[in-house]
Amino acid sequence: MTILPKNDEVLFLPLGGSNEIGMNLNLYGHDQKWLMVDLGISFMDPAMPGVEVTMPDPKFIHEQRNQLLGLVLTHAHEDHIGAVPYLWPQLECPIYATPFTASLLRNKLKEAGLEKKAKITLINPGQKISIGPFEIEIIHITHSIPDSYAVILRTKLGAILHTGDWKFDPGPVVGPVSDEKALQSLSQENVLAVVGDSTNIYTLGHSGSEQELAQSLINITKNFKYRIAFACFASNVARIKTIASIAQKIGRHVVLAGKSLWRINAAARECNYLSDMQEFLPEEEFMKLPRDRVLLICTGSQGEERSALAKIANKTHPRIFLEKDDTVIFSSRIIPGNEIVINKLHNKLVDLGINIITEKDEFVHVSGHPAQEELATMYRYVKPKALIAVHGERHHVMAHAKFALKCQIPHAIAGRNGTIIRITNESIEEDETVIHNKLGLDGTKLIPKESKIFKERHKLLNTGAVFITMIFNQKNDLMAKPLINLPGILIEEENVPLIERITGNLWASLKQLSFDDRQKDIVVKDFTISLIRSMLKDYYGKKPMIYVHLLRMS
Repeated sequence: MTILPKNDEVLFLPLGGSNEIGMNLNLYGHDQKWLMVDLGISFMDPAMPGVEVTMPDPKFIHEQRNQLLGLVLTHAHEDHIGAVPYLWPQLECPIYATPFTASLLRNKLKEAGLEKKAKITLINPGQKISIGPFEIEIIHITHSIPDSYAVILRTKLGAILHTGDWKFDPGPVVGPVSDEKALQSLSQENVLAVVGDSTNIYTLGHSGSEQELAQSLINITKNFKYRIAFACFASNVARIKTIASIAQKIGRHVVLAGKSLWRINAAARECNYLSDMQEFLPEEEFMKLPRDRVLLICTGSQGEERSALAKIANKTHPRIFLEKDDTVIFSSRIIPGNEIVINKLHNKLVDLGINIITEKDEFVHVSGHPAQEELATMYRYVKPKALIAVHGERHHVMAHAKFALKCQIPHAIAGRNGTIIRITNESIEEDETVIHNKLGLDGTKLIPKESKIFKERHKLLNTGAVFITMIFNQKNDLMAKPLINLPGILIEEENVPLIERITGNLWASLKQLSFDDRQKDIVVKDFTISLIRSMLKDYYGKKPMIYVHLLRMS
């Protein structure tokens, strides 16, 4: 499906990140061309068993990639840049990023063998870049990762402000405060729309400051006698710096555990965001230090199965051990959908006698997203004609759109993946819908969510499988008893008698087929599947997947 935007309109098309939190992909169209903002991933989807990473399907823009001018990245969080190494080969467009984001992305591209193919152009605040019919400028905003920016997209019709992830923090630990003067100056322009973050739309007041959090964490940790571990998002450089500063004040050495933490640490130091911090210690040093002189920063705040904290909780980490009366502080929010795995992780830690502290217990986390007071302030500054709410589940973006109307914004639309929003000087309205899908990274392959592979995996997961091998001679008679395997169906003690029963019935029943029928593979397979499915339905009440393999001796 090809859509060429006209020169009297700006089209906005989210293919990811609207009606969900994560895997952001936004397209802006104007004067026959398209520009992409962000290209991220998300994680586990119960509908895609075996897949740990998901991302938007860029098929719509891939089919017209000659009209794609480039990819602008707002910041370096995985839900905004994580899909680039996997999807860039389908796009082959220039990339625009700030130094910290570019540093992290170069490592990803290098791992994917794309570092010489994908061109990254660095952009900085105050710099205006012409990309086809668009003029791009970035405005610094505070978030939980350095070099976070809102993007102004100027066209002959007017400007659009794409906020990215942001907040107003008067005391950021990393980087400057949000450039509120630049935002205020936008009110002098014709701002057609703000495309804005909906994550914290239900939070009243202000999102809180990282400096306020630092004092709280000092008060919490200063009297602990034994080991302290902090679990946080690896990309939250501000939090890493806050925790490291606390460690210095309470006389503890900082150990990092988790590959992603070390990658972020390297990029942050390269860009001078952690240059005033002592070097962190590797995992090997953790057990060598006294229990009251060590502080661990580790991955695993969302219960990720292969994270450092999950291995510690399972006692499978090769170098780090936590024991009774040690403390784990979860300095992060729970991403919707991760509640069950996080609760299991909490229980494992508690079972080891480890104290756990979450944001429900103490002030241990501040969000990197705007609460209602900050949103209202942003809209007073910018005075847009319309709001397009994105970056949230359906209820988030709907609530954000309603809130914007209360803030006296004339028009508000809740963004929806796959639905084009047509913007002109006179109106803003939802238009046609394009096909949009989700891809799952299965090993090294990208597989559509609708693939029958996942339906088969669900079936295998819920019912088990039956594998049958039969060998026929030249007379179309069985040469031996069928070989049968029943993985995932019954416990071993029950398998043997059931297999004998199935084998006997199948042996006898196949003899009833005519010579001609036994010659036909499809007849034999259908007959076998029908017989065994009926037997197993009677035996244990389920209909498993059944695979029949036939060998014929010539």
